[in-house]
Amino acid sequence: MPNSPSDTPGPPDDRRRIKVQRRGPLLVEGPVEVELEDGTTVSSDRFRVALCTCRRSRRYPWCDTSHRVRSSGPADGSAATKD
Repeated sequence: MPNSPSDTPGPPDDRRRIKVQRRGPLLVEGPVEVELEDGTTVSSDRFRVALCTCRRSRRYPWCDTSHRVRSSGPADGSAATKD
């Protein structure tokens, strides 16, 4: 099974915690190194980083909260209609 503890390389202290949010970025405990689609890598030494999942960030792959500005409609995700 791929998620079993025996398949984890190195000691458990090497693990990174990632927090998934419904309408936001992935929060990753750092420091981190991220490999982009083109093979380049970017890194951050911060204790926690926010990775953009909507691709609206001007600082991609880091989240700059652009998803908040461009988000429209009610918080539940349904579109508002006008009569």
